[in-house]
Amino acid sequence: MNRAALFDVDGTLTDTNHLHITSWWEALRQAGHHVPMHAVHRAIGLPGEDLLDHLLGEDRDRSGDDRLSAGHDTLYATYFDRIQAFDQAADLLRALAGEGWEVLLVTSAKDDELEALRQAIGADEAIGDTATSDDVEQGKPAPDPVRHALRSAGVPPERAVFVGDSVWDMKAAARAGVAPVGLLCGGIPRTDLEEAGALAVHHDPADLLAHLDTSAFSRVAK
Repeated sequence: MNRAALFDVDGTLTDTNHLHITSWWEALRQAGHHVPMHAVHRAIGLPGEDLLDHLLGEDRDRSGDDRLSAGHDTLYATYFDRIQAFDQAADLLRALAGEGWEVLLVTSAKDDELEALRQAIGADEAIGDTATSDDVEQGKPAPDPVRHALRSAGVPPERAVFVGDSVWDMKAAARAGVAPVGLLCGGIPRTDLEEAGALAVHHDPADLLAHLDTSAFSRVAK
């Protein structure tokens, strides 16, 4: 039976969280919203509309949401040619694919962002499919994107591991019945990831690769 290795992208495989933080902070500032950067950081990983709900409240005037999202997208796009993957992120994906894992990306990134991210990672030959928030009614922390990825891979939850850097990743994986593994390279504290459901926490992709034989991946039989 197949096994699925599901990965968030921003802050997990690519060093992009703080680029998103800066872009959202500036878009919000230009629209007259003064939101602390640490609050924006905690919201990264949510789809755009949910991120704005989290930061500005669900009872806000939503008439400016499209402009805010467009502002973020325009600012973030200026970084596309400078996006960098974390050390050994590509090696990690290739190692898992080489051992028979179906590697899938589960992300809130839009198509143009995702293209830039995949180019930065440089391991397209190891990646099977991608599940985005556009594929489902609700994005992370709802389990929908994870379940969509599982259906795409034809794999039950107990045959999958999800790697992410945010509490939203951990909650989505846990709610889908998939083993959640957290990475610290996105800037979220270990305690927060564990409280959100992480079964194990590693520093970054290189650390996970170095301990792959004893990680959560080793607990899913071939």
